[in-house]
Amino acid sequence: MNVEKPLDEPSGHPVLRQDGIALWRQIAASLQRDITSGIYPPGARLPTEAELSATFGVNRHTVRRAIEEMSRDGLVQVEQGRGTFVTEDVLDYAVEPRTRFSEWIRRHNKEPSGQILQLKEMGAESLIAAALGIRSGGRVVMVERLGLADDRPVSLTRHYFPATRLRGMLEALRAEDSITAALRSVGVPDYLRQTTRVSARLPTPTEADLLRMPRNRPVLLAENLNVDNAGTVIEFAVGLYPTPRVQMVFEP
Repeated sequence: MNVEKPLDEPSGHPVLRQDGIALWRQIAASLQRDITSGIYPPGARLPTEAELSATFGVNRHTVRRAIEEMSRDGLVQVEQGRGTFVTEDVLDYAVEPRTRFSEWIRRHNKEPSGQILQLKEMGAESLIAAALGIRSGGRVVMVERLGLADDRPVSLTRHYFPATRLRGMLEALRAEDSITAALRSVGVPDYLRQTTRVSARLPTPTEADLLRMPRNRPVLLAENLNVDNAGTVIEFAVGLYPTPRVQMVFEP
């Protein structure tokens, strides 16, 4: 996540003006050590150029040269008007027939968790109704969920279920810890991904805040259609994934 304030002061390794190594290289090496040691974890903001200049006793041009080199090496990302951030880990999201959120996150040795933002029954808009094979305005159960990996947001997804076809789904989602468990409790022991359609766009201000990402970086938008073992559509999901942290992988 992008931390708006530095988590700590840089270690302040002295720069030596007589040892034959350019000052900016020494500063870059010092900051890299701080990143490697965890002083600045992935997503953390580095101190400003002025603060680094004061810490190392050099001019801002020298600091800027060090930051530019670190950016070329992929260690940091410079965001105009916001600062310099440590590059975040990028998770490969493998689009497979049985993609499950918890399994995806644990595959990357991270701890999955989630926050339910909305849970309700509602009338289906035309796009949702068409995807689920019901009439426009038909009743659907919608759950909006923020997915996290080690407490960092990696997805923001709205899941839609046909309320008549899956009776009791609203109560099941209230009672169970996962969508898979909720579906199982209403008679769907397993389900498969039928189609995935991926596009990209900029996030809204609200989406960017929830995903803790810059508003000028795109999100991946994935529309997923899931079916039960008989091929009946049981879910339409629209997920947003922050490109600083997630990339999608399609394999035969």
